Amino acid sequence: MTFAPSRYHPDVAAVLALDGDGQRPLPLVMKGCLSHEARQRLAKAQAQEWFAGSRSPNAALAALWLYFSCFDESHDISMDLPSAEGAYIHGILHRMEPDNWNAKYWLRQASPHPIHAELREVAAAIAATAGSPMPIPATWDSLWFADLHDAVVHDGSHPLRHSVVRIQLAEWQLLFHYCASAHDASAHDASAAGSVANQG
Repeated sequence: MTFAPSRYHPDVAAVLALDGDGQRPLPLVMKGCLSHEARQRLAKAQAQEWFAGSRSPNAALAALWLYFSCFDESHDISMDLPSAEGAYIHGILHRMEPDNWNAKYWLRQASPHPIHAELREVAAAIAATAGSPMPIPATWDSLWFADLHDAVVHDGSHPLRHSVVRIQLAEWQLLFHYCASAHDASAHDASAAGSVANQG
């Protein structure tokens, strides 16, 4: 199953439609908000309304800010969330800053996470189609991925650059879906990032 914005509140689907419907790869390094229109809409968003009944409305909103590379707005929310989801988003933000030491500190607080089994499966499928060997850990390791991400950031010709970009998108899709889903939804509800492994 592919990542489907229609599964969420209409306002969530509308803001994602401004830039790729949640399918646009995230940059390896954030360089400012990618959409002025999205920034305006998200500034007016009410997390409890857009994500009513979800596991973590505020984390889901922070993840939307992350998707549009709005570092400060996402950071302000995630840093105040005493949850694995808040720590995970916080870690991804610093990974994309890039500040690998800080990213790994926060990623440790979020690990292991319920999305990791699914993410490992998607990453393995991506690795299977990569042009260069990409050994995937037997269980997902956010710190290993942070180090790989850091290596790719500092080497513009790194052979695994494309794979890292694809895995990062899958990670965002799975984490956003987990945060935005109902409390009783399965962590593996539908392979929210299932289509990523098949994208070129």
